[in-house]
Amino acid sequence: MKKKTFNAHRPTPIVQWDPDGHVREEPDGDFGSSPKDKTLNAQRSTSNAQRQTNTRFDLEERLLEFSARIIRLVDALPNTRAANHIAGQLLRCGTSPYGNHGEAEAAESRKDFIHKLKICLKELKESRRWLRLLEKTAMLSVPKIASILHETEELIMIFFASIRTAERNAK
Repeated sequence: MKKKTFNAHRPTPIVQWDPDGHVREEPDGDFGSSPKDKTLNAQRSTSNAQRQTNTRFDLEERLLEFSARIIRLVDALPNTRAANHIAGQLLRCGTSPYGNHGEAEAAESRKDFIHKLKICLKELKESRRWLRLLEKTAMLSVPKIASILHETEELIMIFFASIRTAERNAK
């Protein structure tokens, strides 16, 4: 009998590919991957046949990179009262999913696992709110925020689907 694997234990893509099979790089200044990370991702490039059969996903790495991007974004905010308030809130909720995902991996029961995934989802949704506020206040340029906001949306979808699957499997 094949052992069931929770969605949170299944890796998720960290490298994005364009239609031609090349690594898609984000524009400079969008709080994306560092140049070193982009080089590493480009070196991981494989043929389409290999990518279809040996795709490796890693949600932990994706959450780690998301947290690092949040930190870089917060550090780029101006030193004003409003920006410092938003920075503190965003720093807490934007880095929380990484730690809570680790807690989910060490869950003591399926119920505990689902609960910790829901905490990750809640923190990601809060991050989305603060990022949207930053976008609206124009403390940083919209293109700089758009990329990380898009990643937040993707992570929300991943955690929502994982929770739904885990709840369905719990029945």
